[in-house]
Amino acid sequence: MRIALLDSGLGLLAAASAVRRLRPDADLVLSSDPDSMPWGPRTAADIAERALACARAAAAYAPDALIVACNTASVHALPVLRAELEPGIPVVGTVPAIKPAAAAGGPVAVWATPATTGSPYQRRLIEDFGNGARVTEVPCHGLADAVESGDEPAIDAAVTAAARLTPSGVRTVVLGCTHYELVATRIRAATTPTAPPPADLRGSAAAVAAQALRRAGARPDPDAAPTGAVTVLRAGTPGALPPAALRYAEGRLLAGAPATP
Repeated sequence: MRIALLDSGLGLLAAASAVRRLRPDADLVLSSDPDSMPWGPRTAADIAERALACARAAAAYAPDALIVACNTASVHALPVLRAELEPGIPVVGTVPAIKPAAAAGGPVAVWATPATTGSPYQRRLIEDFGNGARVTEVPCHGLADAVESGDEPAIDAAVTAAARLTPSGVRTVVLGCTHYELVATRIRAATTPTAPPPADLRGSAAAVAAQALRRAGARPDPDAAPTGAVTVLRAGTPGALPPAALRYAEGRLLAGAPATP
């Protein structure tokens, strides 16, 4: 079995590592275009074009499913990707976990990029799935870029700034950008003073990984032999995980030998 993932940069590591934990024997294809990161400020047409280029590069490896491991690309590119790839390759998008967070009760904060915060898309999610909970949108200035570069001081500064914007008493923090899941431990620590006991963090990686396996017709098997290979495509060219990826547990887990088309 082979699962492909696309994102502008390192945001795909969280979902990829979730697939790896569910199926250690699955080959992974990680397709990104880091030179165009971030995608958020770009036009919808530009985002769709870049996501499609990443998807086409991954499709050459005949994956059993493709995960769009990016909230922004899921908003703007899913119809285009599905029109080109399905039904041959099932395409799974990423949606912030607002629904389960609101269902758990209590005030909710949604940490997202400035481009996503306050957007019609996110406001619709809150309206449709907020379940009457008090939901605060928190813009995380510079956090995705800091995670992408592995800039430790910048990560700490961005997390601290976002935590200051998070109201006290928040019980759940939704991670509305896949990059943020790579620094979940820091986010949890930063939000602890606002909500003792520590606020619950809700990412999307685990749910997206499980859905990709279902769409691929496979079941979780965490005890499978760890034979899965990892292929890294950067702007369609085979390469290796960048040094910044190895700063995160997810990147270290995924470092491995490349597969072949």
